[in-house]
Amino acid sequence: MSSTPPEQDELAGTEQPFVQHLVELRDRLMKAFAAVALAAMALALFPGPAALYDWLAAPLVAQLPEGATLIATSVISPFLVPLKILLMTSFLLALPVVLYQLWAFVAPGLYSHEKRLVMPLVISSTVLFLVGVAFCYYFVFGQVFKFIQSFAPKSITAAPDIEAYLGFVISMFLAFGMAFEVPVVVVVLARMGVVTVEKLREFRSYFIVLAFVIAAIVTPPDVVSQLALAIPMCLLYELGIWAASVFIRHTQPD
Repeated sequence: MSSTPPEQDELAGTEQPFVQHLVELRDRLMKAFAAVALAAMALALFPGPAALYDWLAAPLVAQLPEGATLIATSVISPFLVPLKILLMTSFLLALPVVLYQLWAFVAPGLYSHEKRLVMPLVISSTVLFLVGVAFCYYFVFGQVFKFIQSFAPKSITAAPDIEAYLGFVISMFLAFGMAFEVPVVVVVLARMGVVTVEKLREFRSYFIVLAFVIAAIVTPPDVVSQLALAIPMCLLYELGIWAASVFIRHTQPD
């Protein structure tokens, strides 16, 4: 008979009661909420909700005819819209803390080789989402608004509603932020064994078509914003394939 001892599960004995999981989840959520609240208080003091809205509206205002401004069609819009922008900006600033609390909650249930994968993914997903939002604000907005205004008849004076503009901004930020997560999704699918790196390479031509379809659905019906979303998605897909091969090589079980 073999005298080799049975292999031990490194997670054995780490199980916690369900109530204890709920308590830890509550604590993690409270810490994430506290981070957002602290960011909101700091932004409320400087630069303030009104200044944040002026900053967010700057790409559109720069393309409006001289003397034109945004308007508020609701009595409480001048109060609610800047407040919503304050909360949105606070969440983006606190996003690293929020994602870390999520990672800290699931980390005890992960194997050591899985922990080596999760933390880089948390950091990269945060950075990529913020890069997507910044790319949308600093590049896409200016080009899109310039393109749209070039088609406006001279008999029409543009005066967009601030609530409609906020809805447009949030949808565009989400679209570009999520689109820039393509490398993370590719890495996770490959590392979990759902697909192989070879299959991802074979799927490349289909993904290009899929990227343009997604861009046509989630962006305004103009060629500028669609190209600005589809082309980075294709490039990020290639980055994801490369990153997947690297992660698989360095996060195998010991």
